[in-house]
Amino acid sequence: MFDLPVDTPKARKAYTSFRMELLRDGFFKLQYSVYARPSPSKEIANVHIARVERWLPNAGEVRIFEMTDKQFEAMKIFWGQKRQPPESKPHQLEFF
Repeated sequence: MFDLPVDTPKARKAYTSFRMELLRDGFFKLQYSVYARPSPSKEIANVHIARVERWLPNAGEVRIFEMTDKQFEAMKIFWGQKRQPPESKPHQLEFF
C-alpha cells in the first residue's frame, strides 16, 4: 500500500516510476494505491520486498504486509450501491 505525493511534476514522475516498477515485477492492482503480488514462499517474498525498498521514492509512505493464501481468500469485499446510469443524451432537434 502506498501514499505518494503527486503535487509537483517531479513527484508525479516518481509516483509513476514506482507504480510501473511494481507492475513490471508482477504486482497487480487491488484498488487505488493498493497492489498485491502472490509469492510461493517467504524467501521469494523477501526478494520482492527488497526490490520495493530499492524503488522507494524520496517522499511519501509505503507499507508492506504479508498474508497467507487462506487469509487472502477470507478477505471480505463490500460494494456500495450500484451507480445509476448517466442520463441519455437528448435527441438533437431537427428543423425542416
